[in-house]
Amino acid sequence: MVEIKNSYEVYKDSGVEWLGKIPEHWEVMPAKRFHQVLKEVNKLRTCDNVLSLTLRGVVNNNLDNPEGLVPKDYATYQYFEKDNLVFKLIDLENVSTSRVGIVHENGIMSSAYIRLIVGSECQPKYVYYYYFSLYKNEVFNKIGSGVRSTLGPSDLLDLPFIRPNSEEQTAIAAFLDDKTAKIDQAIAIKEQQIASLKERKQIINQEAVTKGLDKTVKYKDSGVEWIRMIPEHWEVKKAKYLLKERSERSKDGSEPLFMMSQTHGLVIRSEYHSKAEIAKTSEGNKVVYQNDLVFNKLKAHLGVFFKSTIEFKGIVSPDYAVYYSTGIIKDLKYLELLYRNPAYIKEFICRATGIVEGLIRLYTADLFDIYVPVPPAIEQKEILEHIENMYSKIDQAVFIKKQEIEKLKEYKVSLIDAVVTGKVKV
Repeated sequence: MVEIKNSYEVYKDSGVEWLGKIPEHWEVMPAKRFHQVLKEVNKLRTCDNVLSLTLRGVVNNNLDNPEGLVPKDYATYQYFEKDNLVFKLIDLENVSTSRVGIVHENGIMSSAYIRLIVGSECQPKYVYYYYFSLYKNEVFNKIGSGVRSTLGPSDLLDLPFIRPNSEEQTAIAAFLDDKTAKIDQAIAIKEQQIASLKERKQIINQEAVTKGLDKTVKYKDSGVEWIRMIPEHWEVKKAKYLLKERSERSKDGSEPLFMMSQTHGLVIRSEYHSKAEIAKTSEGNKVVYQNDLVFNKLKAHLGVFFKSTIEFKGIVSPDYAVYYSTGIIKDLKYLELLYRNPAYIKEFICRATGIVEGLIRLYTADLFDIYVPVPPAIEQKEILEHIENMYSKIDQAVFIKKQEIEKLKEYKVSLIDAVVTGKVKV
């Protein structure tokens, strides 16, 4: 919450429940008293400056690498001018999209957006902050609740709008520009710190599974150019001596269906994608047991290997490969981590079959031909324990940073709301 240090002398009831009290001299009227909605179709079908509303605000869309869907042509797009407001008030239950932005330069945008032309009595940036507050406080959602998940231009214009005098609007906009920029900068710094922590996890993993934990140990040439030096007492073996492919198939497809998640590992599909489309039958799918190593052959370029930690038997897509240990690698978590090493992913890509990303496969014979540095069993255990310990500390640090980011975002919303409704005087 924002600490109120300065307030206006006299307040009045706005007459609107979600606005509460406002300064006595501020006006509250329907937005249509001040603003208008206009749609001008892109008759020239130009696409010189395509704009998009994103969670980062309104951005110039790169047509070579566009964000979102690309139309066949831009004849249905509409013109927007600098300082217009843009609203996306469809599918209001979707929280992964922005609802309001201010246009920074002339361009064209999707016809699904609502274009609001700010009235001459209002400062565009103040108007933006006012509607941003409504968006973040879910006013649009409340009005469009239930089966009505879309608001139209008339709904927007019927909403109450608060109008301070011109000087106050300018002061509010300048104050919030300054404060929100500082908050956004603090968030960006914390996001960079999170990225650095995640990079640190990769470095810890790569060093431990390829070099071990003892920094004083003597090294030897592995005999494999891309693996290079390894601890002197380690061995180098082809994966075919470490893994066996599990050939067991489901007879009737009745076993729980597993899937690969790059965030969560091997998971029970129904717990993560209950509405996802699945094949009509799972008969013939590959069987997975606890501690097996599962590999998505179609994502060799991402190194998507995961050890099953699920305590019961399940099945996976025929596009996956399932392996179990020959006994040399005691815990296949070791190979899961090793195979995320960029050097291994590069090797997977070189050996994969196919020419289109997403349709290339790394077959078992090719995987089994790749060399692996193998430490003694006790050292494998120590390395895994070390990685798990370090990961736990880093994950906790990331969690704290994410909490700090959420608090900053909440403060930003609270600050904007307090200022545009006059709870705080600037």
